[in-house]
Amino acid sequence: MSRSLISIAALLLGSFFLFFAGGLTGMLLPVRGGIEGFSSFELGLLGTGWAIGYISGCLTVPAIVSRAGHIRGFSVMAAIACLSVMLTSLLMLPYAWIILRAMAGFAFAGAAMIMESWLVERSETDTRGMIFGTYTMVNLFSSTAGQMVIAIAPPQSDKLFTIATIFYVIALLPTALTKSKAPAPLARVSLDLKGLWKNSPVAVAAVFLTGVSNGSFGTLAAVYGNSIGLAVSGVALFVSSSILAGAISQLPMGYLSDHVDRRIVVLLIAALAIGSDAVFLIFAPTDATSATIYAAIFGAAIYSFYPVLVAHANDHADPSQGMQTSGGLLLLFGAGTMVGPLLGGVLMTLNGPNGLFLSTTIAHICIFVFTLWRITQRTAVDSEEKSQFVPIAPMRTRTPQTIVLGDADIAEEFEEAMQEN
Repeated sequence: MSRSLISIAALLLGSFFLFFAGGLTGMLLPVRGGIEGFSSFELGLLGTGWAIGYISGCLTVPAIVSRAGHIRGFSVMAAIACLSVMLTSLLMLPYAWIILRAMAGFAFAGAAMIMESWLVERSETDTRGMIFGTYTMVNLFSSTAGQMVIAIAPPQSDKLFTIATIFYVIALLPTALTKSKAPAPLARVSLDLKGLWKNSPVAVAAVFLTGVSNGSFGTLAAVYGNSIGLAVSGVALFVSSSILAGAISQLPMGYLSDHVDRRIVVLLIAALAIGSDAVFLIFAPTDATSATIYAAIFGAAIYSFYPVLVAHANDHADPSQGMQTSGGLLLLFGAGTMVGPLLGGVLMTLNGPNGLFLSTTIAHICIFVFTLWRITQRTAVDSEEKSQFVPIAPMRTRTPQTIVLGDADIAEEFEEAMQEN
């Protein structure tokens, strides 16, 4: 096991730097934008821009890499990410930031896909689960660490933009210096909405609505924290606590969903999420301690939705269609993350900070009602026929390559295809 981790140490290090820079940038922009006087609607559009760029990257980067190669492709993505951060520090205009955020989303998707492709190639069937878990843990830790760095310098200065740029450049070095052979072909996904709906209406509707909720909170949580008077360090802790709690909650939720109807678990998560929404709307916390505790409970709920829903969809899918199912849901989730920040931004503009949780409440109530109705329309899958539950990092950083890395059967198919080519 230790030998396997040593063999991918350089790649994990590159991934660490990549997600560190991404975490810092994602935290910095809403805070700095608020200081510059951007409206909540404009800040919400930053999340929409990121989602558009990220999905575009998932769809188009495989073709780019097939022409330019993995190492040159990764260099291009790192260069685009650096440019987006540097130009963002120079152009203090909201709509310029939206375009630059889309550039960053595109570059981040491409860089992550290329990095994960190497991990697929460097892992064996018996070590892939351990490698996937380590990769997820590294990304979660680095993203959280990047968010906390915002407290070391005033967000009014350009130092934090410089730090993010430096780490994007450093992330390039491990792949540039690696001696490994060319990685497996990058995974491609397509959206067959009709097929997904026929397979699992609950998964289709709830994954999209989860994207609305998580995209809204992921983009505007820092804006909310700043609006209620939290210090910069308090804002970072507020956001990070939700992510860490979401990661921890996946194991008990996954265990429960493996033993009962997963739709019942979706109802329980939705009820917890609605209760958390109500706490923010009713009590409107203004101190860092209360806000952080409430955010942790909220994150434990909302970041548990997606992996349970993916597992539910795969319960009804043909095992040979695992990539199509998970990849299609990924695109649906991304579509939701386009809508969520826009909806949250509008409601925050109209209703103040609580508008953020009005947007998430709408999404969570819709999930609860629709899932409850579907339970009356279709019987549950037998426990023996259920697919394997796979924990998923509670961040908007999942790519088609992540799906391959987390599924040994799919990875074996890609390895065979690479050998044939």
